[in-house]
Amino acid sequence: MLSLRFAFTAVLAIVLSQSVVAQDSSTTKAVLVTGASSGIGLAITQYLAGHGFYVYAGARKDEDLKRLNTLKNVSSVRLDVTKQADVDAAVQFVTAQGRGLFGIINNAGVASLGDLTTTSDEDVLWQYDINVMGPLRVNRAFFPLLKQSKGRTAIIGSLSAFLAGPGGGGYGMSKAAAEIYTETLALELARDDVKVGIIDPGAFKSRGREKVAMKMLTGKPDLDQQLTAEQMKVFAGVQADEAKKDDPTPVAEQTFRFLTSDRPRLHYMAANNDQVARLIIRTLLDRTLQLNASQTNYTLSRDQLVKMIDDALAQTKANKR
Repeated sequence: MLSLRFAFTAVLAIVLSQSVVAQDSSTTKAVLVTGASSGIGLAITQYLAGHGFYVYAGARKDEDLKRLNTLKNVSSVRLDVTKQADVDAAVQFVTAQGRGLFGIINNAGVASLGDLTTTSDEDVLWQYDINVMGPLRVNRAFFPLLKQSKGRTAIIGSLSAFLAGPGGGGYGMSKAAAEIYTETLALELARDDVKVGIIDPGAFKSRGREKVAMKMLTGKPDLDQQLTAEQMKVFAGVQADEAKKDDPTPVAEQTFRFLTSDRPRLHYMAANNDQVARLIIRTLLDRTLQLNASQTNYTLSRDQLVKMIDDALAQTKANKR
């Protein structure tokens, strides 16, 4: 009788544990990450998958898709954000999995260097197509799923949207456009209780700069191209500099905060050091003060500006989570 009771108890424990697992699996929130094959996108994918999310990891190449499929709590999905057919197929794939979709992290992005007086239309439009139109296509296509889940969508922007630099105008323009797109989308989707945000990273370790270098050397950003000995020297120098940069974990942490906060912010910064963080805030303050000083009839006094800052700080503190 004792052994029978023990066997029954053991079976019941297994059944209950399986029920719990099934329940946990069914309540796991699913998130789509675009540009997930390397750099910041891969870091975000791994972090979210390790912290309670199921991740649909977007990539373009077969070898990347296979590699992403080996990760726990990750399913790869073929997704070139410049191709509407890929986006539509990704919606069908995610829908068919039956998990729904709670969030999107629009990470896919490209960059190219060139002075604005000499860079080609093709080069600028290439960056715009991926950095701005890519999130627009993805968010538009997946909106029904986000509306159903009352979910969230964010873009991985860049501090280059606020800090101009010679040669980076095309990239900065596209990231500045992404800021306005995000702010407008947040207003439009508020009525559907879908939260929108943008996370702006500094210069973390990413293969993005290697792709920029490759494009400058060959005209194409693909990293699997053959290089001459002279080109290889240049590229090796870029790789050496890249290896010294910090891992992009802080960016992944900010995406996690956005996805899990009771009151997610619209703007998140992921500066790579204190100096960069201070520089960005000072740059934005300088811009504000220049706008204020340029007026003839509506210039605010120092006391009015300080009160505005105090009021804004109080509001931010009240909303902090």
